[in-house]
Amino acid sequence: MDSDEDVHMSDAETIPFSAKGKGKAAEDDNLPWVEKYRPVTLDDVVSHKDITSTIEKFIEKNRLPHLLFYGPPGTGKTSTILAVARRIYGPSYRKQILELNASDDRGIDIVREQIKQFAETRTLFAKGFKLIILDEADMMTQAAQAALRRVIEHYTRNVRFCIICNYVNKIIPAIQSRCTRFRFSPLPILEVKKRVDNVIDAERVKITDDGKGALLKLSKGDMRRALNVLQACHAAYDLTGETEIYNCTGNPHPSDIETVVNSMLTDEFTTSYRMITTLKTERGLALQDLITGAYEYLETIELKPHAKIYLLDHLATTEYRLSTGASEKIQLTALLGAFKMAVEISAK
Repeated sequence: MDSDEDVHMSDAETIPFSAKGKGKAAEDDNLPWVEKYRPVTLDDVVSHKDITSTIEKFIEKNRLPHLLFYGPPGTGKTSTILAVARRIYGPSYRKQILELNASDDRGIDIVREQIKQFAETRTLFAKGFKLIILDEADMMTQAAQAALRRVIEHYTRNVRFCIICNYVNKIIPAIQSRCTRFRFSPLPILEVKKRVDNVIDAERVKITDDGKGALLKLSKGDMRRALNVLQACHAAYDLTGETEIYNCTGNPHPSDIETVVNSMLTDEFTTSYRMITTLKTERGLALQDLITGAYEYLETIELKPHAKIYLLDHLATTEYRLSTGASEKIQLTALLGAFKMAVEISAK
């Protein structure tokens, strides 16, 4: 198979509900739900038949190439390769793999010592090769990646590499060209909802419909985030609603965003500034949080196109300035001024 082949797929980190439900061993009850409900086999990744069937064919023909999985967090990259390892090596798969998180072990010494040492030893296993999983590989230094390129080339007879990252552009082209690439897109909300519903039933979580809606909205296609927030809320509250979800994540409540944006559009400058400053202090919000919420809320209100463009441009500029260490106080007044200007532009 051509090593440059780029296979674009979306992935759902699906929950093996049938394998995990109420009959789960008692010692697993203390596990984070992300681990407790992690897919066990490739069949558990039910919504991505393309990716699983492609890898199944590789395994059946004993022609597994080096793999490069990339995409946003919480989309099932690590779960998929661990399911692949179980499929190839069986229950004792841990003996046949080396799993490293490159955000911790990211220097050239790791490549020269741990990876090279593991790669040099042959396996007596029938498949003839072992598996090296490099998670967060986009955090590896350029020197480490350059050394890794040679190791991949030299030890292909003994090992297969699976390189996992969020940003494929941070992986050097020489490594990319040696791997078959799979892109993991953010999960469809319906897919997240199905799995979250399974966990809610299995764990007897008391959650309202608006709470579930807020959870799905804030997950933004990240299954890990959805399950972590759900578990945190279940531990903290008897009944989880929309307010509890927003409190748990630290995100501003939509009603607060609505109040802030409407105030900036209609109230006098000083009144609006004082109200927003007070709200930020009471709720413990950062201006960055308000900007993100304001961006989403602007889509729902009536403004002339050129006024909306003007505002979006200023939101982006303010966010950039904040990221470089600008004063929140000054940026808030500048943003207020931009909203006043947008009202005047819209009135013309």
